[in-house]
Amino acid sequence: MTSFKSHIVIGAVAVALAAAVQAADPVRIGVAVGLSGANSVVAPAVVQSSQLAVEEINAAGGILGRKVQLEIVDDASGAVGAQKAYDTLVFQKNVDAIISMETSAARNAALPIVARGKKPFIYTSFHEGRSCSPWMYVNGWVPEQQVAPMVDYFRESKGAKTFYLIGNDYAFGRGMLGFTKKYIEQRGGQVIGEEYLPIDGTDWTPILSKIRSARPDALLSATAGGAPNVALAKQIKGAGLSLPYGNLAIDEGTARNMGDVATGIHLSGSYLSSIGTPENEKFLAAMHKRFGNDLKVPNELSEPQYEAFFLYKAAVEKAGSTDPAQVIRALGQVSFLGPRGEVRMDKSRHTTLAMRLGQIQADGSVKILQTFPGVDPGAQCPNIK
Repeated sequence: MTSFKSHIVIGAVAVALAAAVQAADPVRIGVAVGLSGANSVVAPAVVQSSQLAVEEINAAGGILGRKVQLEIVDDASGAVGAQKAYDTLVFQKNVDAIISMETSAARNAALPIVARGKKPFIYTSFHEGRSCSPWMYVNGWVPEQQVAPMVDYFRESKGAKTFYLIGNDYAFGRGMLGFTKKYIEQRGGQVIGEEYLPIDGTDWTPILSKIRSARPDALLSATAGGAPNVALAKQIKGAGLSLPYGNLAIDEGTARNMGDVATGIHLSGSYLSSIGTPENEKFLAAMHKRFGNDLKVPNELSEPQYEAFFLYKAAVEKAGSTDPAQVIRALGQVSFLGPRGEVRMDKSRHTTLAMRLGQIQADGSVKILQTFPGVDPGAQCPNIK
């Protein structure tokens, strides 16, 4: 009997020790981002937002009493790099979850690996929509939220009836402009030209010549963001084109690094640093305090990254575990009040957002022209339960 009791005690101690060891293990969160390639212009801001979020969470006790550890890898902004990056995060580092801002090409290459490894994945980039996986939630905007403010403003305030569409030839460019064309035509407008440049292309000159000849009332672009935006804006200015121009893929951080070539460009998004909420003021103050002179401008591609860590934390705490299946079920039931307002990924694994239409000023700041509260993302992934 004594021996039996001893075995029970030893077993209980072993279980307690195992639980203590598990509690001491960090929650590892992978961040795959384009440190090289097209997204290298915006990636540093995304990394900074990730770092701040993790530091704030750890300072408040971590997640379920466990510290959070970042695992940052370069996806090279494309499909091949993403496959390598996700193999590393999922199968070598065995992270608990992945929170990433990436190009659509990188995301599409990553999703089969995420599914095979059964890792919760929060995709934080705006994108062309209709990209779905049982393991993915999205807190960035989709065309149903972003396109209407821009097109309607050009029609109503600029008198635009004819539009020219240009973009990079991949999922985001094609998807965004395909949706935009349908919306323009539904609203009684006309698309008189539509051109695409390869994602690694840099010379827009032939396309800009076609635009000059077509003489549209307005120009809309959807590039891979980052470096392609810089090249396009410089060439538009160099060509002397003067017409209402809306960029469907530019972020505030890139705009501020572009100098005077960005002045006058219109953008539509859910986050601008000039949002006057207490949560945004707190976020910006924390970013300035943490990074000082090294701070990269918080923007549409980096702020959702910050939010996503808190959404994951809320989901884990609701589930009471980092178990992937339980966390996935919880992600659609939690919310976070952040710089953009309340974010809750319960609309077809996407989120309702307040959208802002802005115009880039001479100093690189963005003046908010209009705000559209509570814009629904539509039925993005209705077949995923």
